[in-house]
Amino acid sequence: MKSLPFIDLVIVLAYLAGMVGVGIYFSRKNTTADQFTKASGRIPGWAIGISIYATFLSSNTFLGVPGKAFGSNWNSFVFSLSMPLAAWVATRFFIPFYRNTGAVSAYTHLEHRFGAWARTYAVVCFLLTQLARMGSIFFGIALSLQALTGYEMSTIMIVVGICIVLYTVMGGMEAVIWTEVVQGVIKTVGALVILYLVIAGMDGGVSRIMDIGSAENKFSLGTFAPDFTQSSFWVVLLYGFFMNLNNFGMDQNYVQRYHTTTSVKEAAGSVWLCVYLYLPVSLMFFFLGSCLYAYYQSNPELLETIKMQVATERLPTGSQEAIRGLAATLVPADYGDKVMPHFMVTKVPVGLLGLIIAAIMSAAMSTISSGMNASATVFSVDIYQKYIKSDLSQKESLRLLYIATTVFGLLGMLTGIAMIGVKSVLDVWWMLSGIFAGGMLGLFLLGIISRQTRNAEALTATLIGIVVIIWMTFSGQLPGEYAYLRNPLHQNMIMVIGTLTIFLIGMLLTRLKRKRIAEREVILDNK
Repeated sequence: MKSLPFIDLVIVLAYLAGMVGVGIYFSRKNTTADQFTKASGRIPGWAIGISIYATFLSSNTFLGVPGKAFGSNWNSFVFSLSMPLAAWVATRFFIPFYRNTGAVSAYTHLEHRFGAWARTYAVVCFLLTQLARMGSIFFGIALSLQALTGYEMSTIMIVVGICIVLYTVMGGMEAVIWTEVVQGVIKTVGALVILYLVIAGMDGGVSRIMDIGSAENKFSLGTFAPDFTQSSFWVVLLYGFFMNLNNFGMDQNYVQRYHTTTSVKEAAGSVWLCVYLYLPVSLMFFFLGSCLYAYYQSNPELLETIKMQVATERLPTGSQEAIRGLAATLVPADYGDKVMPHFMVTKVPVGLLGLIIAAIMSAAMSTISSGMNASATVFSVDIYQKYIKSDLSQKESLRLLYIATTVFGLLGMLTGIAMIGVKSVLDVWWMLSGIFAGGMLGLFLLGIISRQTRNAEALTATLIGIVVIIWMTFSGQLPGEYAYLRNPLHQNMIMVIGTLTIFLIGMLLTRLKRKRIAEREVILDNK
């Protein structure tokens, strides 16, 4: 660990000040709740597309993806390959639906279809998903900056969190979008700089990296066998499709942006722009992880330093002998998230380091700020105005949004602090999002596709789906004598099975109900 050089510290502070300055600038426009949540529908589609791209390109991508590629292979890239299909479904069906309804909340429709319980359930799932997302991103940025500055991870989260809260609360959705446009550019340039430095520092360049990666099977997309018990190609593809469909189709972060454009065409174009940008850039991050693997395999003395660091963190009171013994047992998956921060500390020159830190911070700030704004909007529309007070004045609505945005930012920060010590930030995020989002997406698809499904069938299907999700999530902790009751599928299948369970059972119950009604009508006609 080391103190940040003065010039890099100046760059980082200038970046933070700039973000807060954007919030101050746009704060003058926030005179209504509509302006705060939808920017009054005046944002161009290209800016929305870059902002959605910036939200996808979080610190989980910036740090977690290279760490994942370093520790295993390109299996997780299949998640990105599923994006075009999910985007097609969203632009074909969901975006026109939202624009026609005009509701700023993605979950108002569920109450119209199934009752207040459906809306409340989806809102709770969304808010829990947002806390998991924001927490994992806070954790990811603190993990990196701790290696660069030596400060405690909790301290880093608090400082960054305060800056995010300030510009998000002051500037509203318009500040969020335009700062994300800037952040999307900064984080992409930062990743390109790191990739260049890794390749330039590697003897043999790209050809040597390809040789090492091929020999170690680092470019594999996973087994193509129909195996759903491990992270196969098909497991990640299915998970990616359902998760991206949840993102594009019913995540408030994205639905809220659709209302900031001037037309359905602009909103759909913003989604496709995000896909066109994210696919090649996510591939670049996986390649960066493979480059780092080859680099450290070629420099084993640097690798030993990382292993000792990880072992020391796991055994803070252990003897040197015990720490060395643990370090010798570590595999790449155990320290993948530490590799890029270590490379930045030791190999990135002064001046560029500040730019890259700003890129990492922007990767975190863009996703957290949009999550805060969306969470505050959902809380205001779907909880406070629904159950507490519906007739809010413009001043009261704005005050509520300011308070809710601040509270959700602080809760996300506390969630990140609680995650300190986890093994892989990307794995944690995937697991938590799959748990919370599975039931929500299944219910939403049921409401959109099956027009005959009513409250009773939807509620029954949702309750069964929740039981299935809980079983799949926690059955692995059952003792040995109940091993036959454990979930045999990979954890990423929780999202898939949970969604399909609610949707298919709802469809089945609807069909059975229609059949009973038809039989009853036949009997009455015969009488």
